[in-house]
Amino acid sequence: MFVVGDGMDNKEMYPQRNILSIDLKSFFASCECVERKLDPFKVPLVVANPNQGSGAITLAVTPYLKKQGVKSRGRIYEIPKNIAYAIVPPRMSMYIKYSEKVLSVYLDYVAREDLHVYSIDECFLDVTNYLKLYKKSDYELAEEILSEITKRTGLTATCGIGPNILLAKIAMDTEAKKYKNGIAKWEYKDIPAKLWTISPLSKMWGIGPRMEKRLNYLGIRSVGDLAKYDKNKLKDKFGVMGLELWEHANGIDLSKISDMSNYKPKDKSYSNSQVLFKDYNGENVKIIISEMVDMVCKRLRLGNKQGSVIGLAIGYSKNVGGGFYHVMKIDAPTDVNKKVLECCMLLFDRYYTGLPIRKVGVSVGNLSDKNSIQLNLFEDFEKVQKEEIKEKTIDTITNKFGKNSLLKASALLQDSTVKDRNKKIGGHNAWWVNGILLMLLLQVIIW
Repeated sequence: MFVVGDGMDNKEMYPQRNILSIDLKSFFASCECVERKLDPFKVPLVVANPNQGSGAITLAVTPYLKKQGVKSRGRIYEIPKNIAYAIVPPRMSMYIKYSEKVLSVYLDYVAREDLHVYSIDECFLDVTNYLKLYKKSDYELAEEILSEITKRTGLTATCGIGPNILLAKIAMDTEAKKYKNGIAKWEYKDIPAKLWTISPLSKMWGIGPRMEKRLNYLGIRSVGDLAKYDKNKLKDKFGVMGLELWEHANGIDLSKISDMSNYKPKDKSYSNSQVLFKDYNGENVKIIISEMVDMVCKRLRLGNKQGSVIGLAIGYSKNVGGGFYHVMKIDAPTDVNKKVLECCMLLFDRYYTGLPIRKVGVSVGNLSDKNSIQLNLFEDFEKVQKEEIKEKTIDTITNKFGKNSLLKASALLQDSTVKDRNKKIGGHNAWWVNGILLMLLLQVIIW
């Protein structure tokens, strides 16, 4: 066993599994190319909303453009003027169909409990118990799976192989793309030469720009620096997260795919989140929060549910990093827009630090069936009842005549996004995900 960190030679800390981390290369752009019978490695194609002008987010670009330095998740105006390219709008329903096809490939090789869907284009497979069955090494099996993906869908994938989820993922992120077959395998003995040399820290899976700055302040500038840092000092500085950072820097990851696949949240909630088109400040983002509260509360009423735990999540601009998520418990469960909004505004005013905002999320949890109206002793029953009648009436009208048939005056403001979002499903044009597929693709939504 290879010894890292403070010298712990513990088999329990260093499990020997055969984990595949598979990512579909330039997924959205590649899907568009397959549909058009184009080679994504030879055509300059960008997936973005053309109606948003030069500020539109590049959801994906082809590998051809990536070689020229064009990045996904950037802005159209950031693409160099001397590079010619074509823009196509996103078609999320189509991407989901392709994702389903790829998932069917994985499930031909492993059982459902040995598959973890990380995102629409990325999955983890634990093939430890299948190597004898197929009489192949993990590397050979990875080659066969990637070949089958291309055969059935026309898409290209990359794969990282490791003894745990962490090392498989990082091998895929940092090295797999360097090889013609798109496969890289890491073992524990590779940690000093490969994992510890990663710099800057933001290239490490799980370390964002904000955490990178905090670690840099401590003199930690590479994963190797982090691995050799006093883990007790990291714990004092960052709590449990500090220990996790130290463990990951030393290649330690005890998570199991079977545990992830079988995980079921203890408490269900209704939530809505949005990545904003531009940076918002404290005042104009309140419009967005109000609109999202309306959406969540409408879903509560449609499901005949009410909740007593209100949550607000704010993510700051990528140039700043970080954000917050806080909840507030109320005495009586509710589905009333006004009450939920009041809680969200209290949370926002209490925890917002004035930084530019790019992500917003609203949730209502601790759900119960709405069989009867529950009131606080100090609440005005008639007032609450009138509010509920009003909102049910609005729900009836919008359900019959469309979401944009009845809007608040704030929807006419420049910073409002509700009219545009109402034309979409799932935040994208023509994106519909049913409950079963959502569980399959996302499994657990964490704010």
